[in-house]
Amino acid sequence: MPVRHRRFVQVTAVAAVLLAGGVAAPTGSSAAPAPAAVADRVLRVYNNNIENLVTNNSDGSCTRISGPDHLTSMLVDDAGRTGTSGVVAPDILIVQQVRGTGQASAYADQLSAKFGYAAGTYKAIVVWDDPEPWGSTHRCDDQSLGDLKKKQTNAIVYNTQRLSLASGDVSKYWSAGWLKPGTSYNNGAGCTLYKPPNNDDGSTNEWKWKRTSAIAARFTIKATGTSVFVATMHLPQENRQNACAGDGDKGIGGTGIHLGADATTLLNASTIRIVGIDANRTGIPASTLSGYGMTGYGTAATNGSSKIDYLFVRGTVQPSPIGHTVPTTKSNHLALYSFIAF
Repeated sequence: MPVRHRRFVQVTAVAAVLLAGGVAAPTGSSAAPAPAAVADRVLRVYNNNIENLVTNNSDGSCTRISGPDHLTSMLVDDAGRTGTSGVVAPDILIVQQVRGTGQASAYADQLSAKFGYAAGTYKAIVVWDDPEPWGSTHRCDDQSLGDLKKKQTNAIVYNTQRLSLASGDVSKYWSAGWLKPGTSYNNGAGCTLYKPPNNDDGSTNEWKWKRTSAIAARFTIKATGTSVFVATMHLPQENRQNACAGDGDKGIGGTGIHLGADATTLLNASTIRIVGIDANRTGIPASTLSGYGMTGYGTAATNGSSKIDYLFVRGTVQPSPIGHTVPTTKSNHLALYSFIAF
């Protein structure tokens, strides 16, 4: 198996697009307006499978979405509205299905530029720097767009103005569970860890398993010293029909969800806890991670008529007038969000 590459990505804002987001640069003045002062004690968190910023349309075509357009479609103010002056720079973006370090860097760079922040304000933790491609057309009639979806991994983007991260506070990656096609489920007995040698047969999908590698980190809120655990996960499509979390394991509450050992250690040492997942499974209860003190947020469908994306939080979450689900998200998956008081 290839050596895993994981690193922090320090992004560089592009000066030419600093004004493109249409949002004034924040200042350090003590005369900041009241909304900004209130936001200083709110951790703003989003979760979204960004689908490599390429959406699949019902007619077989695909549409490429720019990072700034996606961010504008997803980030909301306290009333759940996008594109208003009340939209505050997020603290944490939990994302699935990015192409690797290059796309995560560009996306974080565009986020810095959108809010007029200095280079390096947003950084990213990426599971695989440059995952191998898999698949064929990815349901795009334009192969060039399908090719953009062939490399897939997961990431956490965070705001360094608000959050610090020690080098030892990033978990090792852990693998999702999987029921290999043709294997008898037998109440979970047929489940395995989705990684070699239990990966897909044939060269086309040989590296597909990498899109389900998960990672977590433990941040510290600079203003208060509060610890914050964050994890990003993407479970295989097979989890929809047969929940698998590992060898003979159906996962927490029979959902296919599990946390790696390193991640669990970081979680247990954290006050605020956040897990964002594309679980590829419907009907996962909000209480699934209650054993970790966490509650699920977001009740609307996130992928067509199905809810398969989940955001679990331990913390004081502000009410959401749109049910913590952003209907305007420019992705095949709708974003979930939680604004957490601390």
